[in-house]
Amino acid sequence: MEKMPMLFVEAPYEECFEEGKALYDCVVIQGNVEVWLSKGDSLPGFITPEESKFLRKEVYDRFYLYVDAHEMRMSVDAIIVLPDRRTQIRLKKGDELLLLPVEGFVKTPIADVGNRVRKSDAFAAVTTKKGEVHYLKPPKNGVVVFIDEVRNRPHYVYYLLPED
Repeated sequence: MEKMPMLFVEAPYEECFEEGKALYDCVVIQGNVEVWLSKGDSLPGFITPEESKFLRKEVYDRFYLYVDAHEMRMSVDAIIVLPDRRTQIRLKKGDELLLLPVEGFVKTPIADVGNRVRKSDAFAAVTTKKGEVHYLKPPKNGVVVFIDEVRNRPHYVYYLLPED
């Protein structure tokens, strides 16, 4: 069984804690201190809620809800923990993402979440009805942070965090 990435998104304290206990798995960041808590854990005494940022666990497939659809920028801070549980992608509010649609008769994803793709790398292939194969390449180097299977039609949209 393939593991899914985990998504943590910025949320207010009240949405993450009740009576000092975590309502969800969450990450608390205060200055350069980062505390990872499981559901039901207590907030450590050295953490001051007013000075902290809270990120609660969210369903990974809902990532697209945290991207401004008009500006293609993150609307909150987020952390994506890849299936190896060691690698993280950190996104800041305002980070610009490239949305790369993959549409055609037969679509074949090549790059997966967490993969770094260069301008010369194909991230997906599309086969036409005539049998021609076209390889799609990104306009910039970057890291794939999400692949959305578009709900109203059978296509993909790659979300790429471009490198500067």
